[in-house]
Amino acid sequence: MSDSGMGGCPGSRMQDFREDTKGGKVEGGVRQSQLKQWPIQLHLVSPEAPYYQKADVLLSADCVAFTVGDFHKDYLKGKSVAIACPKLDEGQEEYTEKVKSLIDDAKINTLTVMTMQVPCCAGLVAIAEEALHSAKRKIPIKSIVVSLQGDVLSEEWVS
Repeated sequence: MSDSGMGGCPGSRMQDFREDTKGGKVEGGVRQSQLKQWPIQLHLVSPEAPYYQKADVLLSADCVAFTVGDFHKDYLKGKSVAIACPKLDEGQEEYTEKVKSLIDDAKINTLTVMTMQVPCCAGLVAIAEEALHSAKRKIPIKSIVVSLQGDVLSEEWVS
């Protein structure tokens, strides 16, 4: 595990766990985490971080991981992640710029946006689409909407 010299709160310090990820093997009845980096909150992530460079990225609404039972195995594995809440988080325009930077500067390959079925969550897909429209590069964006019980209600490419 390595970290950069980012100042501020130690919980905001960039950490790269890609070498520590065990590929989801179940050891002693416990599935290993697929989280490859820290921080994960969109306000705190840096598109310059090595784990975003040319990566497949999952942008997830905060609540999704708590509803989807096999979130790590089925959706997080092999991806770098950022989380956000389009209803409660302030600075939505900063989110658009951050996603645009992931597309143009980190040169991410794909963006998967996972949201809940509640109407306010659709704002996260709108942020991703707005960022794509203002970006120089064009990448595929997939939208996955899950129910309050964790069932996939829809899965479609939106760009």
